[in-house]
Amino acid sequence: MNALITKFKESPAGGVLREMFKIRLAKFSFGIILIVLIAGLFSPQLSPQDPYKVDPLNSLAAPSSEYLIGQDRLGRDQLSRLIYGARVSLIIGVLSVSFSVLAGMFIGTIGGFFGGWTDEVLMRFMDAIAAIPGLLLALGLVAVTGGALLNVVIAIGVTATPANARLIRGQVLSIRERDYVMSARSVGAQNSRIILLHIVPNSLAPIIVAATLSLGVAIIAEASLSFLGVGVKPPTPTWGGMLRHAFETVEEAPWLTFSPGAAIFLLVIAFNFAGDALRDVLDPRLRGTR
Repeated sequence: MNALITKFKESPAGGVLREMFKIRLAKFSFGIILIVLIAGLFSPQLSPQDPYKVDPLNSLAAPSSEYLIGQDRLGRDQLSRLIYGARVSLIIGVLSVSFSVLAGMFIGTIGGFFGGWTDEVLMRFMDAIAAIPGLLLALGLVAVTGGALLNVVIAIGVTATPANARLIRGQVLSIRERDYVMSARSVGAQNSRIILLHIVPNSLAPIIVAATLSLGVAIIAEASLSFLGVGVKPPTPTWGGMLRHAFETVEEAPWLTFSPGAAIFLLVIAFNFAGDALRDVLDPRLRGTR
């Protein structure tokens, strides 16, 4: 174990983490992300109550020693549902961003590397998707396919794909003219080998930063869909769904709106701070400018 830890510290990823921890906001963001990650991974162990247990007699009960942040309109423990909602937000955020990054890398790499009509067709298709407001497109896709978790992931991922495709395409257009790519072509290397060994590895830095920043956007998108009633279906706890139900009873129990709203805000801003710190570390031109 000690050998693995030492090897990681000496690796490029370990060096990036060390540089990021020198930034104060990065420490804050990692703390928030770690708390939410632990809550998501160990929801059954950390939840004080059953998040699905209904108690109509204590509907909209105020915070107490047993129910620290109160009970919702069905008498369910708000804290337990908040903890379980962390798992849903992280799963949808990570999977939807992974989908959009992989799809964007494929489309942007193919279009940028080969150019010509291939690039034209792929980029015009991305422009057509980007022309539709993201939330509206996600709403339409989820309304057609249903509110299953996988459908929500795909809907959010599709809306983020054009931006990633354009980002990768711009990197590929620059990298394909570099000397090492020209050298590989001159010795007869196949296009697939050039793409996998030269193009993709050298275009990863900006997409990693974009993916980190996109996690916050994906979490907001999921919360928005759930708030509008077309996200993951009840009774699965989601922060957006909790916020929606709390909004319906805001006059009777205003405290119910605070916890899911604060959780969404803190996690999104944590991913934004982490993305900014990662960009500063990976782009030497930005070091010392903050």
